[in-house]
Amino acid sequence: MIKSNLDNETICLQNDLSNLKCFSLTCFTLTNAYDNRLIPLLRRMTYLEKLTLYIRLVDRSTFVDGTHLHNEILMHMSQLHRFNFYISTQIPIDDSVHHLSDDNMQQTFNNIGYYQTSCIIDYYCSSNAICHVFSLPFIFNRLEMITNRIPSLIFPHVTYLQVVDTIQFNYSFFIRVSRAFTLLKYFTIINIMSPLWNFEEYEADYIQSNSIIIFPHLISLNMNILDKYYIEQFLLDTKTHVPHLTELKLSYRNLKNVTENFTRNATRNNCANIKRISFCDKRDYPNELYIYFPSLEIVSFSII
Repeated sequence: MIKSNLDNETICLQNDLSNLKCFSLTCFTLTNAYDNRLIPLLRRMTYLEKLTLYIRLVDRSTFVDGTHLHNEILMHMSQLHRFNFYISTQIPIDDSVHHLSDDNMQQTFNNIGYYQTSCIIDYYCSSNAICHVFSLPFIFNRLEMITNRIPSLIFPHVTYLQVVDTIQFNYSFFIRVSRAFTLLKYFTIINIMSPLWNFEEYEADYIQSNSIIIFPHLISLNMNILDKYYIEQFLLDTKTHVPHLTELKLSYRNLKNVTENFTRNATRNNCANIKRISFCDKRDYPNELYIYFPSLEIVSFSII
């Protein structure tokens, strides 16, 4: 049995890994231990037949692409016949960094015969970029740092999703999320709103779609760093149906505004089963809050 922690000084491993047939590593936290710890470890597994990696990398100057994976890992595993992976790489950028496209990245996998892959590169702010590369079908249950550019794929196993962007998420975006992530249970939305927020455009997108979005399995919704319009999107029953929602993380001020001081009938249905609320901006709560949320058990304060 192998136990490893990329982020700590201690790594407990068998001395001889050359006869290992199967290895799986999942690391949800961001790590900078890929080049100096994981690659040397994998190179000791010369007869590996199945490899599964889920890793999120930081402190690199370049994205991990197909060419890198082939040269640093895969060519050292002559018996490997199955490689399931999700690898994200966050790098700092400036004007000197060449902007790669999704197709550029995809070609590096095509060149090594890995055609069943998907690649997403996002330059989501002026100083940072993130690249997601993963094998298809997607077998993992978690995705983070996804922007407006969700690919036209189905992620049947994902239960936790974090989306983040500086561009507003329109109504059609949430429709795509509901269709792509059919088993979604935990949803975190981070939108660093620009001064160009266009409420009229958002409403026009909603009116044009003319449909109620359904998240049948969603139980937890984190909307701490959000404009009130997103909160209305999920609580207003003419826009969204969330029958199993039991946890909210959001701003008290925004919740109070959206529910019209805890009196609005159109938001009652989606609030009926809420058991836990975590506010990021208030520690004292009126009795009206508890009356409006009849299932409420825990109210807390957290800035995270």
